[in-house]
Amino acid sequence: MEKHNNVVHRLRLKVQARRIARRALPFVASLFLATPLAGPVRSSQAHGQASSVRIPAPSPVALLSQGTRQLYDELNLQAQGLSFQVFEKAYTGYLNLRAEGKLDPTRQLLTVADFSLPSTEKRLWVLDLGQKQVLFHTLVAHGHNSGENMATNFSNQNESNMSSLGFYVTDTEYVGKHGRSLYLDGVDTGFNDNARDRSVVMHGADYVSEDFIKQNGRLGRSLGCPALPLDQYAEIIEAVGGRTCLFLNGNDPEYQSQYLDTDEAARTYASLGSSGQAV
Repeated sequence: MEKHNNVVHRLRLKVQARRIARRALPFVASLFLATPLAGPVRSSQAHGQASSVRIPAPSPVALLSQGTRQLYDELNLQAQGLSFQVFEKAYTGYLNLRAEGKLDPTRQLLTVADFSLPSTEKRLWVLDLGQKQVLFHTLVAHGHNSGENMATNFSNQNESNMSSLGFYVTDTEYVGKHGRSLYLDGVDTGFNDNARDRSVVMHGADYVSEDFIKQNGRLGRSLGCPALPLDQYAEIIEAVGGRTCLFLNGNDPEYQSQYLDTDEAARTYASLGSSGQAV
């Protein structure tokens, strides 16, 4: 009788165990599904090896953007009042002009005049991109009919007496009515390509000075030329003459340029390397 009772007891325990297992199975399954499977081991200290993870290479445009920001910082241009947005446009045009062979490849000079700033501020920069140096930072005048202290109107027309925005390539020197002067060739069709016929040149003028600002509250104005201070113009002309890039920036929503093509500039930048030298 005792043996029979033991058998019955064991059967009851088995039945209870199966019931508990059936009730617990859904819970255990949910825990299993919610737990991520262990991934493959990516490194092994024992063998001194690590599996590599392929990271997509940055696009040429992204590399250009990074390089432009680095160059801007190395030149310390923010502290000198040149905005990154204006420098980015100027550098893009510089690269595209260089790709077309319009610039002297042995000289990495970029001159920027920002006519979105008032004439009372130093708004012209001559940059040596190779040496990462600001060679000049000075005043520059805009055209008489472009505005008073602020330049708000721009034209490519003869006798407009306005400044013309866009990219220029400097040419040779000559001596004219303003003394030592520098020819400029505008390369933006419809915006500044009439510069030669208009006699838009770089020259010095006595109305570009701190004294003139103190007396009049603004600089004097030219007939459309980017006129420079008398105590610096000769040095600047000497430095930038002979196929270097000049960019005149201003607030004109209609301005556009083929030389602001970032894709083409990115290809040129990639071919030059981080130093800006041809490789």
